Amino acid sequence: MPNNPEQPLNKGRRQLLLGSAVLATTMLLPLGGCMRGNGSAATALQPENGERKTMGTITTRDGTEIYYKDWGTGPVVVLSHGWPLNSDSWEAQMFFLASNGYRVIAHDRRGHGRSSQPWSGNEMNTYADDLAQLLDHLDVRGAALFGFSTGGGEVARYIGRHGTARVAKAGLISAVPPLMLQTEANPGGLPLSVFDGIRAASVADRSQLYKDVASGPFFGYNRPGAKPSQGVIDAFWMQGMLAGHKNAYDCIKAFSETDFTEDLKKFSIPTLILHGDDDQIVPVDAAARASAKLVPHAKLVIYPGAPHGITDTHKEKLGADMLAFLRS
Repeated sequence: MPNNPEQPLNKGRRQLLLGSAVLATTMLLPLGGCMRGNGSAATALQPENGERKTMGTITTRDGTEIYYKDWGTGPVVVLSHGWPLNSDSWEAQMFFLASNGYRVIAHDRRGHGRSSQPWSGNEMNTYADDLAQLLDHLDVRGAALFGFSTGGGEVARYIGRHGTARVAKAGLISAVPPLMLQTEANPGGLPLSVFDGIRAASVADRSQLYKDVASGPFFGYNRPGAKPSQGVIDAFWMQGMLAGHKNAYDCIKAFSETDFTEDLKKFSIPTLILHGDDDQIVPVDAAARASAKLVPHAKLVIYPGAPHGITDTHKEKLGADMLAFLRS
């Protein structure tokens, strides 16, 4: 028996992360010298035959590289992910919508996934500006912009700062707006101590934190009768561990303390607000129901008994609802 009981786990974790790194490297090898950080405002992978690439990077004005996927052809859908995840968390919706005639774009937020890990800029204004630079670079027009959880905040702040010139529809899915934090003006929010606890757990052992979140409240696996998927739990953990430690830590403040009230009031396009009423991460009353009162002509859809992570637990229904909204 080893003296350190955590040794096999650490070894397994190293092997898993190493395997992921090898796989990512293998995927990038055919791209050759197309990816280069030359300091320009936006750089992307461009094929020799002029066809659009299905993945690439841009370099933002502050030198941060943002990775994105670009699947399918047709009307454009742009997806913004939650904490501490990356664009892979949207893969079910990307596959479904691209298979149904849409061009679907999803990026890794700065500090997450395959994007670079800057020490600064881990807040909503910069997240929104990064998204704006991506859409400008790809010259996206008439897009439907969906945000899940923290990504919903990014979408709201994008519209608040950059308007809807490139956006025709919006969707907030299990999203954090208008404000997660409990204040005198927002008594239904969560106490600051909740987020301080997340920060403390992140510093103490963020690997275990991500396992606990995924195996418990995020997907509702802590509810009686739930049937946890180890694969879903592992995917959440791996995506979390790909995020930069400082970036993920800073993002807790960004998603919990940013007030999106004024951003939501600027929505002037058809908006779908979709949430589970058993969301233990972002409680529905202070989130979706409150946002629906601020967004003009919003369509509010509540999934009875659904948890926070409906992009996985309710992916078939969510895909169908997103598709119906896009076609409406």
